Amino acid sequence: MPFQEDPLYLVLKPEKIQDRIAELAKEISEELKDQKVVLLGVLKGAFLFLADLARKMEIPVSVDFVRVSSYGGNTESSGKITLTKACEIDVTDCTVIVIEDIVDTGFTLTWLVDHLKAQGCRQVKTCSLVDKPERRGIDLKIDYVGFNIPEGFLVGYGMDYDERYRQLPGIYELKLEG
Repeated sequence: MPFQEDPLYLVLKPEKIQDRIAELAKEISEELKDQKVVLLGVLKGAFLFLADLARKMEIPVSVDFVRVSSYGGNTESSGKITLTKACEIDVTDCTVIVIEDIVDTGFTLTWLVDHLKAQGCRQVKTCSLVDKPERRGIDLKIDYVGFNIPEGFLVGYGMDYDERYRQLPGIYELKLEG
């Protein structure tokens, strides 16, 4: 366990994560081999996943990041979505794959997909390392999913609690008291 004082329980070993990312990269590369592809990571959580996915891609890709906020400093979504860092690549006629660390309610991702479609993308696809479809607040299907993990507050591999644990190579469930 990486931090003895924290109630962390291993959910996914680093090797399993890397194996699944290789499978996703192969699937995406085969499906989109004749397209101009932009991998667009949602900061902060997706930075590790995007880096590993990009390195395993078998086709040329461009990489950029966006930052979207819907929390306003709380752990519960405020419902108001704000783009705090925009994509700096011209995505006109590109296939943009939005890369997320985790998707639960889907509200922010749906907003971002609609925003990108308005930018003239050829198409927008979604890819999440972890999907929690049981928590969905709207009808949203993720195009490329690493793992379905319905329960638990997850940290590690880019996911955080109060800006901690992002650096962990595996994914853990954090059991909070109360």
